Amino acid sequence: MEKKVVLITGTNSGFGWLSAKSVAAMGHMVYATIRDTKGKNAAKANELERVENITVLDVSLTDEKSVQSAFDFIIEKEGRIDVLVNNAGTSMFGVAETATSDDLNRMLDVNVIAPWRMIKLALPFMRKQSEGLIINVSSGWGRFSAPFFAIYSSSKFGLEALSEGLHYELRPLGVDIAIVQPGAFPTEMSQKTQFGSDAAIAEEYKLIADFPNKMGAAIGQIFEDTKPNPQDVADAIVKLITLPKGQRPLRTTVDSATGHIVEAANKAVEMEYVKVIKAFGLEELLT
Repeated sequence: MEKKVVLITGTNSGFGWLSAKSVAAMGHMVYATIRDTKGKNAAKANELERVENITVLDVSLTDEKSVQSAFDFIIEKEGRIDVLVNNAGTSMFGVAETATSDDLNRMLDVNVIAPWRMIKLALPFMRKQSEGLIINVSSGWGRFSAPFFAIYSSSKFGLEALSEGLHYELRPLGVDIAIVQPGAFPTEMSQKTQFGSDAAIAEEYKLIADFPNKMGAAIGQIFEDTKPNPQDVADAIVKLITLPKGQRPLRTTVDSATGHIVEAANKAVEMEYVKVIKAFGLEELLT
């Protein structure tokens, strides 16, 4: 097996933590980004650093200079980058109108602009070597915009749009773009869900005030019934890395509860997407 240089973001917990360990266990060289490794995430950074084949980098993904420094370090040491996993993300739940413009900007900054920043820096090296893989971790809410997740979904829709267009643009150059769509999982991100800053607006939604609670209860029931394992997402990422170039699917759904619904929607859209591509004379990009 060829050893790859893999950069994974958001590795202080959840999917990123498990993915870093799983990819490193395959013998690949993993560069794992964590924010504030000398402060609140020091213990996690130290633990991950002790794992064979993992180097932890202190990176703030919303800071251009911080991200550039990380890439400079990897390229100076390795001379290349083979796989980029944009895993880091943040979530928001609640009545959409409670979100301010600043709230939306923060969501887009982490979930869309930060991955794009990483992609822009990785692509020149991947194009030069005519090979590379970029995995963007989206969500089932990147296919459906659910009530009370509209702000979060808007960011994941954006990430999916970037990924889908790039998937076809970059394939002729030897670079694969893949999306992983996890369902609901009991990770730290789900425990750190944000809420809109304009809390007073919620008072105007008394008519549906109980619906967010119903949704929260339903998610809790899903966890109890299906016991979703975050390792499944890490395994999906490992599988994408293992698959040959050009044979990686655009979307991989990881969701034992409602994943079949997301998959059906993916297939339906893909059928119509092919028609659009052909209508605009781009059918060669489909193969």
